[in-house]
Amino acid sequence: MKTAKEVLALVNKALADLPFERKPEGLYAPVKYELSLGGKRIRPVLMLMSYELYRDDVESIIPTALGLEMYHNYTLLHDDVMDRADMRRGKPTVHKVWNENTAILSGDAMLVLAYQLMGQAKADYLKPVLDLFTETALEIGEGQQYDMEFEQRSDVREEEYIEMIRLKTSVLLACAVKMGAMQAGAPQADMEHLYAFGENLGLAFQLQDDLLDVYGDPETFGKKIGGDILEGKKTFMLINAYRLAIADQRAALDSWFANSSDSAAKIAAVTDLYNQIGIRQLAEAKIKHYFDVAFDSLDAVGLPAQRKEPLRTLALSLFGRQS
Repeated sequence: MKTAKEVLALVNKALADLPFERKPEGLYAPVKYELSLGGKRIRPVLMLMSYELYRDDVESIIPTALGLEMYHNYTLLHDDVMDRADMRRGKPTVHKVWNENTAILSGDAMLVLAYQLMGQAKADYLKPVLDLFTETALEIGEGQQYDMEFEQRSDVREEEYIEMIRLKTSVLLACAVKMGAMQAGAPQADMEHLYAFGENLGLAFQLQDDLLDVYGDPETFGKKIGGDILEGKKTFMLINAYRLAIADQRAALDSWFANSSDSAAKIAAVTDLYNQIGIRQLAEAKIKHYFDVAFDSLDAVGLPAQRKEPLRTLALSLFGRQS
């Protein structure tokens, strides 16, 4: 079996070799640019490693893995337009390099290209692959809509937030591992366990992102600390801070979030309130819960532990852990 590093190299080479021969160049240049911005390529790597649990000819399903990465980058491109984001992975976003209309249209092309790549699945698995991909894409759109609606609400509950991040983030990881196993002819029970593994891993991953936005090291986190606080995003952290705060703490939160200043003082004050309320410990416990459930699901897959070890190691690495 290949290591995650070897699988990543396969994915990156295949992405670099994608032929963009259609015209006009102005439609496809932003697509190539978006894909060139890099990233961990977690979704195609998870798909290929899930396939390798059962079969060793992983090169045979690379088009579907690329389809998933194309789709993921399409969502990022459109997210950047909706969020008016200027930077992605340290470089200007597509709509800043070109313009918003070009970004929207090139994003639409990426969605079509994703389906074109998915359509190269092995004939025996083409319909279930497309069915899973289509359902996942709809769910991600639903998650994005919930996220936008939450911006206008002050009463978002934790369970609503968890469902939103499940749809917006987790289901694509779950799709990746299930689709890999599906194309390898895995038993249905294994596919469902792998889906649960990816889904819970995604929940843990997003909650860790919420935590690191407040408590992370900006050098390793890759973006400015406190961004969610400045934007007033309804994260697990903020929702539970309001839920658990006593009257004076809630008043202080109200005061700071009524203040639109983009300041270090605001980040420090809200972080201090989180510390008083115990939000960090609450988030860490929730992350551990989903992480543990994910590994219980992987353990339930009917294969020898040694066969599953590369996938386990990859999952651990996403959280900066070794065991």
